[in-house]
Amino acid sequence: MTRAHCPYEIGDTVTGWTVVPPEERSRRQPERVTGTVVQIGSGWAGVDCGTAYLWLRLSSGREAQVLIQGAALGAP
Repeated sequence: MTRAHCPYEIGDTVTGWTVVPPEERSRRQPERVTGTVVQIGSGWAGVDCGTAYLWLRLSSGREAQVLIQGAALGAP
């Protein structure tokens, strides 16, 4: 079996869509954000790539969980 590797590294600048858990979708929508990768979440070594995520530190200092699927290196 081939292992997938995350296409991003800690310190990369990434733009992507925030994760909104199903139980919160009636109250909030995904947001497009840009920030610095501070943590690589699940999605590798056996977890479905469709649910893989990154933690980004935004310019405000806040952190956001962003889906890897649909994310891109750099600012928009």
